[in-house]
Amino acid sequence: MESTDLLQIAATACDDKQGKDIVALDMKNVSLIADYFLICHGNNERQVQSIAREIKDKVEENGVDVKKMEGFDQSRWILVDLDDVVCHIFHKEERSYYNLERLWGDAAKVPDENLFVKSEE
Repeated sequence: MESTDLLQIAATACDDKQGKDIVALDMKNVSLIADYFLICHGNNERQVQSIAREIKDKVEENGVDVKKMEGFDQSRWILVDLDDVVCHIFHKEERSYYNLERLWGDAAKVPDENLFVKSEE
């Protein structure tokens, strides 16, 4: 599966669970860590966990294994490693503190129209 397809599946999963301020950074020319960082936040611990679970479920339905999931118990910053896509699901307060968008400011933002799975109408 292409990393762009994986990104769209994960972003759509975030959106399905009302993840807030969903942003994807194109990391291909900036870092060797991953092709994309997907960043969003939830308003409380339960929502943060729900978003992470939905990402895990949706990518596994599409035959992709989650490499690692960290921070689930505390639910302040859950990292879901999908290899080419790394998802950062923050609690609202933690997101503004860590501000990954600024930290990785050299990375291009993926346009919203390329971020979500297109519904077949």
